[in-house]
Amino acid sequence: MTLQTWLLFISSTFFISATPGSNMLLAFQFGLNYGFKKTLYTLAGLSVGLLILLIISLTFIGWLSQSAPFAFEIMKVCAALYLAYLGVQIWRNAAQKMGSGGNWDIVPTPAQLFRTGVAVSLSNPKAILFFAALFPKFLNPTAPLMPQYIILALSFFVFETLWQLIYTGSGKALSAWLNQGKRLMWLNRLCALIFILIAAGLLWDMIKMLG
Repeated sequence: MTLQTWLLFISSTFFISATPGSNMLLAFQFGLNYGFKKTLYTLAGLSVGLLILLIISLTFIGWLSQSAPFAFEIMKVCAALYLAYLGVQIWRNAAQKMGSGGNWDIVPTPAQLFRTGVAVSLSNPKAILFFAALFPKFLNPTAPLMPQYIILALSFFVFETLWQLIYTGSGKALSAWLNQGKRLMWLNRLCALIFILIAAGLLWDMIKMLG
């Protein structure tokens, strides 16, 4: 891999990672409701989930999507159902008032925050396709592949973590303003609706493929 190829990869990844999705939305919403420090457990979970998806995509996801498309679609359905469930839970809890520390009255434990991050990250099958489709475009097949995979993966995780921290900090910065009236409730419900729409989009993609 040449320096020029790596620079092209990081410039593309920088903007792709900034695009709002389920991971960034979760970082923003938890930063808003639970504070920056507590959300770091969730960010760790998101990173672990992405690492698992990266390993999956580099091992057998290409084979799965081509040789066992039905199993792949089942995986997408499970992911969509989890995101929909998360959206419903957020909507139901949206009316809870924030405490003096800017957090929801019921704060999950670090383990629960971590597990939620892992689950949301794993529930994004589009990330698998992103890894499987993007990484090979920047690899030099005539050179050893493992060092190139490591460089690309580390570069991706740096930018992904950076944007997660930015989204988390943005949520925390808005917490005081949103704690007035019903602003927080409506923003949480908006986040819940986005999660549900992402789930609906996954299901719709599957229906169109079957049709």
